[in-house]
Amino acid sequence: MSGVPDTGATPSAGPDTAEQDTAPQDTAAQAPVGEPAPHAYRPAEPAPLGVPTVPTGDPGVDALLGRLADADHLTTDGHLEVYEDVHRGLRDALTALDARPGPPAPPSAHGHRS
Repeated sequence: MSGVPDTGATPSAGPDTAEQDTAPQDTAAQAPVGEPAPHAYRPAEPAPLGVPTVPTGDPGVDALLGRLADADHLTTDGHLEVYEDVHRGLRDALTALDARPGPPAPPSAHGHRS
């Protein structure tokens, strides 16, 4: 028999063992390297918008409007190039209209009377 009385209590743990790790654990399953995680964002495939265009009668303008359909087959990051190309072409077509000589302007309503 030892000289220490048995009180039935278990020895208390020291300060190092009493604290438990309270940091949150990442319990999400990790996908194998090279494979996307099951919850990963996947963009939709390109799909036609189905926006109809009406022929204008000007072959150059109609070709530019037809070019808009090219965006239907591209991801959204490719749309900007198509839109800028069409915009530039339409702007050039309008500028060309201003450069063409047209019929003379009608006489001013404020002209001189004889």
